[in-house]
Amino acid sequence: MILTNIESVPGMRIKAQCGLVSGSTVRAKNAVLDFGAGLKNIVGGELKSYTELLTEARNDALNRMIEQAKKLKANAIINIRFATSAITSGAAEVYAYGTAVEVERIEG
Repeated sequence: MILTNIESVPGMRIKAQCGLVSGSTVRAKNAVLDFGAGLKNIVGGELKSYTELLTEARNDALNRMIEQAKKLKANAIINIRFATSAITSGAAEVYAYGTAVEVERIEG
């Protein structure tokens, strides 16, 4: 699966548009992460546990979007974007979306 955040795939032409695809996940922080984050707020620095949590959430959302594109027989997703939103206090959604397409290599 080719993934890109631009409107086309260099060296390829779009043969068919398969539709909008998306994937999302909602993650909640836990007491252990909160305790560590509270300490980091005092001394400063990166909140690595939250960084890892969000990285996992982005990967899950991306993989769900890819699975949806495969069901549409797409071989690429263009214009990929990510969005986040707070669902409740302590929980956030990571949403990935893009356009599933079928691409083929440009000859010559």
